[in-house]
Amino acid sequence: MALGPRIVASGGFDALYREGMALIEEVAAYLDGEGREDSRLLARETSFLYASESMRLTTRLMQLASWLLLQRAVNEGEITAENARVEKEKVKFSATPSERGGPGFTHLPPALVDFIARGDRLFDRVLQFDRLERGKIPDIDPGTANSIADQLNRLKAAFGRMD
Repeated sequence: MALGPRIVASGGFDALYREGMALIEEVAAYLDGEGREDSRLLARETSFLYASESMRLTTRLMQLASWLLLQRAVNEGEITAENARVEKEKVKFSATPSERGGPGFTHLPPALVDFIARGDRLFDRVLQFDRLERGKIPDIDPGTANSIADQLNRLKAAFGRMD
């Protein structure tokens, strides 16, 4: 088995899965409760931005949930990795905006802004896991201080490739 899939099948995935599912539950509870109250207090322009950002966040989290559930099914032997890859191809992640903000963003409720930031971080981690699962270990700048990356680069150099 290649290094990437072994990392994904490890306990690191379990923590990511728990974190992702907990975030989904937190966001759902917020949007159904406190978030509704928060949105009623916003100015009209900010209210529109709130609706847009909450829909974007919800969509992103559902995409992440699909990926997490598929990967968990692979890890538990319920489906094959190949079947999961086919299904994951159907889940198109929406891109993270290069910059957050813009008119009205600073007036959004702090809880929503926090959920957006947490969703972005989770998205980045899932993308890293997805690349690892596919065996795509990124090339790392040899000048970095990351000792694991340095060791992986040395192994690549010594053995010609990482499989």
